[in-house]
Amino acid sequence: MEKINIEKKILLTDSRSLSDPDISMFFALVTQQNDGHKYIRVLYEKGVRNFVVRRSFNGTDEMPDANFYRVDDTLVALQEITASHRQKFNIPIIGITGSNGKTIVKEWLYQLLHEQFNIVRSPRSYNSQTGVPLSVRQLNEDTELGIFEAGISQRGEMQRLEAIIRPTIGIFTTIGDAHQENFSSHEEKCLEKLILFEHAEKIIYNEDQTLVKYCLEKKNLLTKTFAWSKTNPNADLFIRSINKNFDKTTIGYISECESGEIQIPFTDDASVENAIHCLALIISQTYGQGAHCPFSRLEPVAMRLDLSKGVNNNTLINDSYNSDINSLTIALDFMGRRAQGNRLKRVLVLSDILQSGIAPAVFYRQVAELVKKEKVEHIIGIGPNLMAHSNLFDMEKEFYPATESYLESGSWRTLKNSVVLIKGARQSRFERIFEQLEEKAHRTVLEVDLDAMIHNLKHFRSLLKPDTKVICMVKAFGYGIGSYEPAKTLQERGADYLAVALADEGVELRREGVTMPIMVMNPEKHTFTIMFEHRLEPEIYDLDMLDAIIRETERRGILHYPIHIKLNTGMNRLGFEEYEITDLVAKLNNQQGVTVKSVFSHLAGSDSPDLDDFTRSQIRQFTSAAEHLEQMLEYPIRKHILNSAGIERFPEAQFDMVRLGIGLYGISSMDYGFLKPVATLKTHILQVREVKQTDTVGYNRNGILKRDSRIACLPIGYADGLDRRFGNGHGYVLINNKKCPFVGNICMDVCMVDVTDTNADEGDAAIIFGEKITVSELAEQLQTIPYEILTSISPRVKRVYFKE
Repeated sequence: MEKINIEKKILLTDSRSLSDPDISMFFALVTQQNDGHKYIRVLYEKGVRNFVVRRSFNGTDEMPDANFYRVDDTLVALQEITASHRQKFNIPIIGITGSNGKTIVKEWLYQLLHEQFNIVRSPRSYNSQTGVPLSVRQLNEDTELGIFEAGISQRGEMQRLEAIIRPTIGIFTTIGDAHQENFSSHEEKCLEKLILFEHAEKIIYNEDQTLVKYCLEKKNLLTKTFAWSKTNPNADLFIRSINKNFDKTTIGYISECESGEIQIPFTDDASVENAIHCLALIISQTYGQGAHCPFSRLEPVAMRLDLSKGVNNNTLINDSYNSDINSLTIALDFMGRRAQGNRLKRVLVLSDILQSGIAPAVFYRQVAELVKKEKVEHIIGIGPNLMAHSNLFDMEKEFYPATESYLESGSWRTLKNSVVLIKGARQSRFERIFEQLEEKAHRTVLEVDLDAMIHNLKHFRSLLKPDTKVICMVKAFGYGIGSYEPAKTLQERGADYLAVALADEGVELRREGVTMPIMVMNPEKHTFTIMFEHRLEPEIYDLDMLDAIIRETERRGILHYPIHIKLNTGMNRLGFEEYEITDLVAKLNNQQGVTVKSVFSHLAGSDSPDLDDFTRSQIRQFTSAAEHLEQMLEYPIRKHILNSAGIERFPEAQFDMVRLGIGLYGISSMDYGFLKPVATLKTHILQVREVKQTDTVGYNRNGILKRDSRIACLPIGYADGLDRRFGNGHGYVLINNKKCPFVGNICMDVCMVDVTDTNADEGDAAIIFGEKITVSELAEQLQTIPYEILTSISPRVKRVYFKE
């Protein structure tokens, strides 16, 4: 086996992120959701020759020049290699942990210190067992300061991350409920997190968090702390005042070596606390006087990428909040994944980049190489530094001195059939470019948090056996939230199957580049042709349907096409009765056109405890009928009956597969608080008017007022999916976190709400449902089900997708 210099290799864990095959080493990680070994063949065909594996597999003899390095655990090997790499650097390393605020503190420290130091930091929120080693691996001979965050979800994880980061300085942000499900108490979780600082020289924390202080004392770490407090004047850093104005906060402080004030352009409590952590770090390490650091220029941290539809068949990725080479790498990788499968051109709109002290010629050569490696076909560079180094970019290109110049050129009108990544520092005001390229729609939008969806998928997987497959339901336009982006994300994150209601829905997913298996739950005979053409697998629910698909396969010469047999066990909607199984098997055994991939049934009331006896009888009936079918076919078939509520309430009946539907989108029959809401329906105030008590509001004068009122008009109505039954005070929206009831009838395109008791003004956001007004709450008000609320949202409401 060839001996290699691993320090010169790119460590690859995600086959989709391949950029330089010649210098890549792939670690075949094995998780509950996926197995990296199944991607080795594809990577070999793309030129990768070095693989770290944990088991033998078929096909190695067909890869004669590949190097396979066998280890007991590929994740542990990745972590140990990176821990060894970390030991080569005798520089300050800041390690950040806590329940919230880790990424913000890390990014703000970078904004505050990047002009002093050449900094390597975690890309976005790479704080997991895999993300941390990939982050630390970026340390190089030019690095002067490292900033890495560490997150955990269960006991035993932080010990491995500590060996990789080995921080010299620690920051503990806060302790809260995040990832609490795998810990018996907040204390247990806090003690686990503090393992990160066992070898640190200094630990920064908020002394007012009594649990954190108690745990530091319990681990004998208090002597190494630099504590800040709002209540204790004797703390290392005493916060003597916090004064909030309209759009900024002034923080007064006193420490042993200095006192003064800083100003930040934020007013929320979380931002204030995050800024104080940064201030404490700067003062404790004498990186300059806090008052002289550019706190007033802190920028919001874009925690997620915004995907939306643009004009001329463009897909837009809006990351117009910051610009540095680490976040550019992540955004380009994300763009590449979105471009795969749909043949869209890759276009990058890029501003000048924060440089971390590297000579511009050297730095922009690195940028040009990165852009070329990520297969960008057209770059639009904006800013004097990019213009000065335009010769380094070997592709279709345009360069402008400022955003205004690009907009005035009108060149943006020529972009079409492209994935356009808009990546710029905040001061470049690239949001103006986004506004020009965005497909215009009214200001009512449905925001979809794809990371929340993946969180929910992981939660339901945690309730299943490792080998149980998950079918993710994306029917009915993805339960109203949209189908393509959720499907693409589920495909990337290891879902086993997708399911749609109609063949047309499956065809659309195929056209958008979704390649994973797709079931069609309500097929029609006339759609068999398009199902064959697009590899869609139909549910078969009666003998006529079976005869029809067999005839069509025979006519076309198709063999062993996958189908899924549905049994009726009490839903009495679609499906074979148990007495029909003998005839069903006789037909199946007398042909070769189709093969049964799975058999399933549908529970009628798995979310209702009152129907538990009936649910158990359905499960028993299904078990008997499915086993009978499998025995008569004489080959194994997968079985599934559980839906979202069934997974939570009857895990003993998970069989080989489960179907995850409404739970994927954050709605649970158990409501234990483990799921995250995926969708937020929001709009903005069009106008606010003063209306006298003697006047009325809306059609038929139904909006009766009890006082002189301020009435706001919102551009959302029943044509957008807002139910008319919410009108006349039967529902409310949230504006500036205050409940504002509907006044008068809900109109087709507009509704009115009472904002008398708020400071609401034109342009303010109004939340119809989301985290604080849940879909389940609205459904309960209307005495309906959450499915109806979600699927009623009109296609004219723009879907905006977010992802970290």
